[in-house]
Amino acid sequence: MAVKIEIGDNIINARLIGDIDHHTAKGMREEIDNAVERTQIKKLVLDFKNVSFMDSSGIGLVMGRYKIMEEVGGVVKVTNPSNHIKKVMRLAGLDRLAQIENSTSGGNDDEN
Repeated sequence: MAVKIEIGDNIINARLIGDIDHHTAKGMREEIDNAVERTQIKKLVLDFKNVSFMDSSGIGLVMGRYKIMEEVGGVVKVTNPSNHIKKVMRLAGLDRLAQIENSTSGGNDDEN
C-alpha cells in the first residue's frame, strides 16, 4: 500500500510511502479522498517522511487535496518532506496552499 491512513483527534494523517508518480498517485488520491468523505474531518496531514521520489503527480496530489479540503472548510498540512521535495513544493507554490514543515511536532518548520 502506498498510503497509510490514520484517523485521530479531528485529524486525518496520510502517511505516503515510496514514489509518487503517475503510477501511484491515483491510488493515493482515492484512499485519501475516501477518508475525507467518510470522516468529514477538517484537517488533513500529508506525511512525506517515507517518500523517496516525487514528480509533478505529487504536486497535483497536494493541490487536489487542498481543493477538496477547501470545499469542506478544512486545511492541509505537509510534513517531513525531504529538502529536495520541499524545494520543488515551494517552487510550485504549494507553500501558499498548505503549511509545509519538517516534523509533525509543530515545532520549527523552517519556512524561510
